[in-house]
Amino acid sequence: MPRRKVRRTDRRPQRAKDLPDRRGSAHTDAFRCVGCRLDVPLSAPGTAHRNHCPHCLTSLHVDRRIPGDRDADCRGRMEAMGLSVRPDGEWMLIHHCLECGELSVNRIAGDDNPLALLRMAVRPLSDSRVPVRVLLTL
Repeated sequence: MPRRKVRRTDRRPQRAKDLPDRRGSAHTDAFRCVGCRLDVPLSAPGTAHRNHCPHCLTSLHVDRRIPGDRDADCRGRMEAMGLSVRPDGEWMLIHHCLECGELSVNRIAGDDNPLALLRMAVRPLSDSRVPVRVLLTL
């Protein structure tokens, strides 16, 4: 039996999809992590702008200068490379963009993986090139 040829006019139109635009400003309630590929909710306890995955701490280079501005053109993957602590005791993640090399500092969120944060905090202690006694005097 011969196959029927489908003409372009016979196809059904596709449904409209709720996709983010180039800047990622769609009004969705979650995003997919570029590191571990898990769905991450946009709401985060302790911060107004979710900018990293709470599981693997990976981020996407979307902010330029102001947190939440979503004005960066790079859109590269940012890996958490270290931690910093403010004088008031708040922990900050230091991210490094793998595309453009820029560094950024982001607040940790209340639902970040505590094991991943502690692994990053004790990483300098496991480095055999730096004596532990030097780190303890800081």
